[in-house]
Amino acid sequence: MHLTVVQRILGLLLMLFSITMLSPLLVSLGYGDGAWPAFASAFGMTLVVGLISWLPVRNQYRELRLRDGFLVVVMFWTVLSATGALPFALAEHPRLSVTDAFFESVSGLTTTGATVIVGLDELPRSILYYRQQLQWLGGMGIIVLAVAVLPMLGIGGMQLYRAETPGPIKDSKLTPRITETAKALWYIYLGLTLACALAYWLAGMTVFDAVSHAFSTVAIGGFSTHDASMGYFDSTAIYLVGVLFMFLAGINFALHFSVVRQKSLRVYWRDSEFRFYLLIMFSVIAVTTGGLHYHATHGSFQENFVHGLFQAVSIGTTAGFTTAEWHNWPGFIAILLLFSSFVGGCAGSTGGGIKVIRFLLLIKQGVREITRLVHPNAQIPVRVGEKSIPPRVVEAVWGFFALYVASFTLMYLLLAATGIDLMTAFSAVAASINNLGPGLGEVGTNYASLHDPAKWILCFAMLLGRLEIFTLLVLLTPVFWRH
Repeated sequence: MHLTVVQRILGLLLMLFSITMLSPLLVSLGYGDGAWPAFASAFGMTLVVGLISWLPVRNQYRELRLRDGFLVVVMFWTVLSATGALPFALAEHPRLSVTDAFFESVSGLTTTGATVIVGLDELPRSILYYRQQLQWLGGMGIIVLAVAVLPMLGIGGMQLYRAETPGPIKDSKLTPRITETAKALWYIYLGLTLACALAYWLAGMTVFDAVSHAFSTVAIGGFSTHDASMGYFDSTAIYLVGVLFMFLAGINFALHFSVVRQKSLRVYWRDSEFRFYLLIMFSVIAVTTGGLHYHATHGSFQENFVHGLFQAVSIGTTAGFTTAEWHNWPGFIAILLLFSSFVGGCAGSTGGGIKVIRFLLLIKQGVREITRLVHPNAQIPVRVGEKSIPPRVVEAVWGFFALYVASFTLMYLLLAATGIDLMTAFSAVAASINNLGPGLGEVGTNYASLHDPAKWILCFAMLLGRLEIFTLLVLLTPVFWRH
């Protein structure tokens, strides 16, 4: 393992990340909210640590190997989460503890959207902007990770099947072509963000709110500049803009790339994962809307439809925006929505969860096993579209699912052991490992009421979910560190 090369990359990352502190600093000066010293200090500290890490090893140019790749990916999220917590810890308002500051930063960068801050409407504008920016940067990191990096490490949803992947999937070295992939994805991500901000503004948001919410919508993050989240605006037009862009951000970005390159929307429909994603979304929307209307949760059918549509897409894609207190809706609907977050977005999207393609493969494999009971000697391949999936990939999906369930169960038991009620513990772990944000029970609106041990467990859950389980757990195995 080339630790000096990893150190060099980490130093560069920290120096680059320090620059992102300057935009909220300018926002603070522009609005005169008095929070600029926190960002100036955070900028200086991050830059210095980055320089100290980079300078001694600046001439180490060896190629990254497989193990180095795992280490870089995990360090990317953990170290940047720690430095990203600095403005929260240093700011006068809100004055967060180290635990709360780290929780808020991890939640932002992993695009989970769980918050420990109460009273968002009274916060300095620069702090609000910084939270949204964290999610946007995290979302871009996720796209590059899922489409360009994880396939080379042999894991991740994008590894399962892809006819049109624009990235390198040849060997275990991180090749220069990753920059081409990242650039193409960056343009799509930026284009979606600009379109979303413009649409929010035209729908009635202020420029500040439009940009802020565009950041967290395209990143499928869920942070808002208001305690009431999207419900603050009370506007059907704004809700529908949110639905459209959350849905688009939940689609594989490599698929968006293929559509742009081939100039044909039919590319979407030819993709099996997209069709299944569409089916799940329509099913959850229909059941949620029908349930809300049956229970007369809101005044009219139109209200029930709009709220049902928004929450089904928001929770299903793991964005986590809310227009109403969905955790207080009839139990069946709330549980259905929470369960839909386990499926999450498509592979190569900013969405969390198990990912649509894995879920599809699990179903197909289950159906194959039932058919084998009737025809024990039949050779039945698992197919996605016209492609036959190799047994190794199916095994990897089952391995992922097994580790996912085991990790979920362990963290659920740990939270329950700390004295949290079972519904809150279950939904908090689900909302964290699926990078959803809001849960049920005590964590329906925020996580401020949880004690510190629970917050650290949930920070681990957020990172575990965002790094596709394997990436983080492989570092905890002795075999990884053996030479």
